[in-house]
Amino acid sequence: MTFSKVTKLAIMGGVAASISAVPAFAQEAEFALAADTAYIFNTLLFLLGGFLVMWMAAGFAMLEAGLVRSKNVSMQSLKNIALYSIAGIMYWLIGYNLMYTGVDGGFIGSIGTYGFDPVGLDGADAAALLDTGYSTASDWFFQMVFVATAASIVSGTLAERIKLWPFLIFVVVLTGFIYPIAGSWQWGGGWLSEMGFSDFAGSTLVHSVGGWAALAGAVLLGARKGKYDAAGNVSPLPGSNIPLATLGTFILWLGWFGFNGASQLAMGTISDVSDVSRIFANTNIAAAAGVVTTIILLQILYKKVDVTIVLNGALAGLVAITAEPLAPAVWQAIVIGAVGGAIVVFTVPMLDKLKIDDVVGAIPVHLFAGIWGTFIVAWTNDGASYGTQIVGIVAYGVFTLVASFVVWFIIKTVIGLRASEEEEMMGLDKAEVGVEAYPEFAT
Repeated sequence: MTFSKVTKLAIMGGVAASISAVPAFAQEAEFALAADTAYIFNTLLFLLGGFLVMWMAAGFAMLEAGLVRSKNVSMQSLKNIALYSIAGIMYWLIGYNLMYTGVDGGFIGSIGTYGFDPVGLDGADAAALLDTGYSTASDWFFQMVFVATAASIVSGTLAERIKLWPFLIFVVVLTGFIYPIAGSWQWGGGWLSEMGFSDFAGSTLVHSVGGWAALAGAVLLGARKGKYDAAGNVSPLPGSNIPLATLGTFILWLGWFGFNGASQLAMGTISDVSDVSRIFANTNIAAAAGVVTTIILLQILYKKVDVTIVLNGALAGLVAITAEPLAPAVWQAIVIGAVGGAIVVFTVPMLDKLKIDDVVGAIPVHLFAGIWGTFIVAWTNDGASYGTQIVGIVAYGVFTLVASFVVWFIIKTVIGLRASEEEEMMGLDKAEVGVEAYPEFAT
């Protein structure tokens, strides 16, 4: 995303060129005013978008807390606040520079911590920052909350049987290394960006990366006890709180307006603001289409409408439109979101047949719908090609799956991944956290 800001700033050159009819001193003053205004509004967009995406951390926490059993709710709450905090530190310590500094068409950036704006900017310092078009601290914040989103995807899939510290160690590697290296290929101006790959706000760079990492962990970790019998039949393990999961879904839906809208990366012109508005509308309509499609398919196929799958249908519609929320016409956004919802309906039972236990349905939502959304970009973008989109999808899939599998395997070998059978039956709230979420209902 940051790499494309270079093109956004070309607008400023147009502003300067359009002021040729006034005297030189007035011309300079008016240009400075226009640049100041664009800087302020671009920075404001990053900050507003950033705190909306940060609010998605609460959405993931509530969704997961509602979809796990009551004996594991405290554990999920702990994991979500921990992963957000780890993501922030790791992305400052090493991740941001790996993703954005010195990539130059390659595969990885440079090692080093990220520096924020000096205090009390004036003179040459202010002029230098004005040239970027945005505050560097606002950019780091906006990028950082995306990293936490990818880690949250992993948390939900592996719930109810992974131990706390192995999970947190993986989060350190994911947010500090795996995600930033993968992100540098496109948003950092790396080799996929040079090839013409397109992913506007992260259907693949964020959601599929998180989904691939979750899939690798789920395969190594195995299913929860009692989820599948010897014949492969599925035993439902219902969540503890459907209203809480529904609230989490609505919080995520709200946060997605920052996720997609602020990925416009500029709000200093009428054109940019109009584009942000269009992104909001397409994002909302795609999610709605995912919900309606899921409801209809569930009624036709199963004669009952499973609310948990409908919630994931909304999220799948959001993930699908994230790769390109600006270019589609409204009817195209509806199609993209509807297919995302359908993907959830058909891939949830597929994972069960493979005995891959995904507690919250994150793999269908974030991985499979993310692949679909990235692929279909070529339908709405004249400059994109299906072939290049496939290359990007495969590259991210191979790298993230292999890297994640290696990290998970090393952690499993050294300290283990999984809670004991006794701890799993007891619940991780008692076994690892020591605080039960619903002690008055415990037996």
